[in-house]
Formats: sequence, structure tokens, C-alpha cells
Amino acid sequence: MPPEAATLSTIGFDADDTLWQNEQYYRLTEKRFAALLADYAEPEALSSRLLEAETRNLKAYGFGIKGFTLSMIETAIEVTEGRVPASVIHQIVDAGRDLLSHPIEPLPHARAVLEQLSGSYRLILITKGDLFDQERKLAQSGLGDFFNAVEIVSDKSAATYERIFSRHGDGAERAMMVGNSLRSDIVPAIKAGCWGVYVPHSLTWALEQDEAPSGHRRYRHIEHLGELMDIIREAR
Repeated sequence: MPPEAATLSTIGFDADDTLWQNEQYYRLTEKRFAALLADYAEPEALSSRLLEAETRNLKAYGFGIKGFTLSMIETAIEVTEGRVPASVIHQIVDAGRDLLSHPIEPLPHARAVLEQLSGSYRLILITKGDLFDQERKLAQSGLGDFFNAVEIVSDKSAATYERIFSRHGDGAERAMMVGNSLRSDIVPAIKAGCWGVYVPHSLTWALEQDEAPSGHRRYRHIEHLGELMDIIREAR
């Protein structure tokens, strides 16, 4: 069956900044970090150095709060040429720990859409990051019961989506991925053969940005989750 003729049976959802707020807490923590190192670097320069550290460290630490915290510590050591006070390191660790307890705030339409889809489609939560933190956020969101399966992965690639949608569904050709990251949620899912529905968030990490596959027959762009049902009716 060609992909354009395949009947939609499975829908994957990203978690952070697709179903609930997340990036805003990282931005607030980064401001806190900048204040701690105000005597050593301007905020923009510090942010650039931090992003460089995060990029270098992805292969070693992966995505999530632990890698972010370690990258902040590494950046603090670099910009102070090793003179960063132990008290500042302690406050950076505290800031990272605080990220692990931020409140979970579901985004508009998230619950309503999952309620509408539950029972009619296989719903899969596909997210990356720290295992314990992602499990905590899902539990506190109150959305966990809507999902037939949860996959917390180290990264998202076309192979990731092929594997997950074969394991929990009828293959990528009969699946749709919904998320706010072009780089992680949309481009690789479309490469795997899925529909890719991009739901932009006002705050998106630089490393999650990519060029939209605008001309692809399976790519769709919606402004919020409340518009997803129209896309699903079209896909099926």
C-alpha cells in the first residue's frame, strides 16, 4: 500500500512544549545562571558559550536536565578561567535540581484532543530526556491514561520512528507524529514515512530548529493542538 493510501491508525505525540510547558523553565534557569556569572560575562555571550557546551555534551550526557546542569557548570569554569567560587557551583546545582520540580502545565487543547482520539487510535507518547524527569512530568500531567504506550528515547531519528511505530502500531506509513520540534519530531518522522504535524511553540531550543519540509505531501503545520482534528480527518 503506498504511503498516501495508508489508513491512519497510530498517532505519536511529543511531550515537552507539545503537551505541556517545558522550555520556559530552562529559560528562567538560564537567566538565573547569567545573574550568578554577571561579573564574568555578558548574558548574550554566556548564553552562546552555554549552547556550545550543550552541543558538545549531547553525545556524552544526552538531552535533559542533567546534561544542561553539567553544561552550566562547565561553562562557568570556562568563562571564569577556573576561578568560579564553590558557592556559585553549589547554586548552579541547586538551579538544576529546581528544574526537576517545576510544575506541569498542560498546554491549551492537549487534554481535549487526547480525549477525542483515545479509543479510536493507538496513542504513543514519544519523548526524549531524563527518564525519571519525563516519567514525573507524565504522571503529574494527568495525561498518562490516554496513551497505549510510552517511549522515552535518547534521540529521535527516522529509525527511532520506524521501530516504535512497528512495535506499537501498523508501521510508519499508517502513523502520524505531532510535535513542536522540526528537527526531532517532524523531519525524521516524515523520513520514516509518517505524517508529520508541526505545532510551533513560542519558545524552542536552538538545537531543535530545522528547515520545514514544506513541500512534502505528509507535512502539515497547525497553530495549536485544537486544529489537529481537521488534519486527522484529512489523513484518514
